[in-house]
Amino acid sequence: MPMRKRRAGGEKRDAVLDAVASVLATRGYENTRFADVSAAGGVAISTLQTYFGSREDMIIEAMQVFTDREVEALRAVSAAEADPWRRLVALVDRSLHNSESTRQVLVEFWRSAMRDDELRDYSATVRERYREPFLAAVREGAARGAFTPTHEAEAVTDLLLAALAGLIIFRVQQDPAPAAADFRDVLLTQLRLMLGVNDSAPTPERIEER
Repeated sequence: MPMRKRRAGGEKRDAVLDAVASVLATRGYENTRFADVSAAGGVAISTLQTYFGSREDMIIEAMQVFTDREVEALRAVSAAEADPWRRLVALVDRSLHNSESTRQVLVEFWRSAMRDDELRDYSATVRERYREPFLAAVREGAARGAFTPTHEAEAVTDLLLAALAGLIIFRVQQDPAPAAADFRDVLLTQLRLMLGVNDSAPTPERIEER
């Protein structure tokens, strides 16, 4: 599908898109209106219409920008850690401790991608980009001899990402279990086993819940 037409806005557009994401997190796709974003961002409805054209285009562009930022954040985490195991742990922690609004926007993005052709195509691209730093760490650990994996790198990575996505859904639904700290301990224990991580490789301490 061709990308939706992008309109005016310049630097102010980024601030408006932040306001769209904030409203989307609290009201959901179906209930995010120009009026809500106007109130949240202090921007006239006529300006929003000039920037985006339609309500749907406004929301979808906000989702695209938001998910791009999440991918870039993972790349930054990956670039900051040379050791493959510690890098994987840092990536897991980044995913586990997203803010509540981040989790809500991600779930709205997944829901919307089920019904919108452009978002569905974009979601597939995001998924591959999101997966890339995890998969690269697994492959690098195996190549260095730091890991002795019991399964293919792709299968391990996909299982890890499915577990992380599942927890996001639990938490958006306000389910108290599993707690992020307990989930982390179990997930990293299983990941060590699947990867055959050297027993001497330390696991960084958990970070604080957000």
